[in-house]
Amino acid sequence: MRRRAGREIALCGVMAALAVTVMFLGTLIPIATFVCPMLCMMVLSFVLTMVGRKLAWVWYVAVAVLSLLLVPDKEACTVFVFFGYYPIVKPWFDRRRPSFLWKLVLFNVLIFLMYGLLIWVLGLQSVAEDLQEAGTVITVITLILGNVTLFMLDVLLGRFGALAKRKR
Repeated sequence: MRRRAGREIALCGVMAALAVTVMFLGTLIPIATFVCPMLCMMVLSFVLTMVGRKLAWVWYVAVAVLSLLLVPDKEACTVFVFFGYYPIVKPWFDRRRPSFLWKLVLFNVLIFLMYGLLIWVLGLQSVAEDLQEAGTVITVITLILGNVTLFMLDVLLGRFGALAKRKR
């Protein structure tokens, strides 16, 4: 039993290092601000399948803190902090009916909270300027595309989780 726990913790450590490295990639490519947190969620889905919910929460917190401390792209870090735990809570949402509505509410509430925090609390004026430059129509279209992306990610996480369970 003790040997298995050591293996699980080692796996979590290696996967956390991988996730923080992926978060660094968000600094290099502008669109990766949103892609890198999603890739980290895929890694979390793997960790969840391999070690269980309790260590998956520990992994998520470790990656979130390390990303906030080390990664220069704070917007990508904030996306991961607000949405990175989604693979852990996804089964709970899948049991609720209508699940897509609950997921939609969660995503939209968190997106407004996240950007409110970035602009008004942390004072990241570059984010506010980007939103002003884009205009209302482009911002609404981006929000709609974010909702579509959430559902595509949801399907992908479901399939990835099923595949990981079969391989385990």
